[in-house]
Amino acid sequence: MKFTLTIILTTLASFAFSQEVTGYWKTIDDDSGEAKSIVQVYKNGDGKLAGKVVQLFRKPNEDQDPVCEECPKDDYRRGQKVKGMVIMSGMEKDDDVFTGGEIMDPDNGNTYRCKIWLEGQEKLKVRGYLGPFYRTQTWLRESGYK
Repeated sequence: MKFTLTIILTTLASFAFSQEVTGYWKTIDDDSGEAKSIVQVYKNGDGKLAGKVVQLFRKPNEDQDPVCEECPKDDYRRGQKVKGMVIMSGMEKDDDVFTGGEIMDPDNGNTYRCKIWLEGQEKLKVRGYLGPFYRTQTWLRESGYK
């Protein structure tokens, strides 16, 4: 009985953690500090986390519905609209972080190894790796978006 209760509690804790990471997150431009997009982080069919762009914040003089012109020629996303594009995939829970996946920057077409983790309940740290180098962004929970 004690062993069964431990398994149930461990499973519920794991499920609760992944649910906290899922949802809508506002991405912030590193240089300007302005909001760039809203990304929906969700659990896909194979149980891994993924993220797709659901809204873009564009200046009036910018293309309001851009396509990924910078994506590599062999990437299925090349020429695809950025809104609706899956930019993060393959993320698996590893203790208090999600790793093992990748994230793609539609602005430059580069793909990076990725690691994400919560900082409190309102901030998601998103780190992209290129070799030994990395950059970390802070995404903000967007609870009003649906």
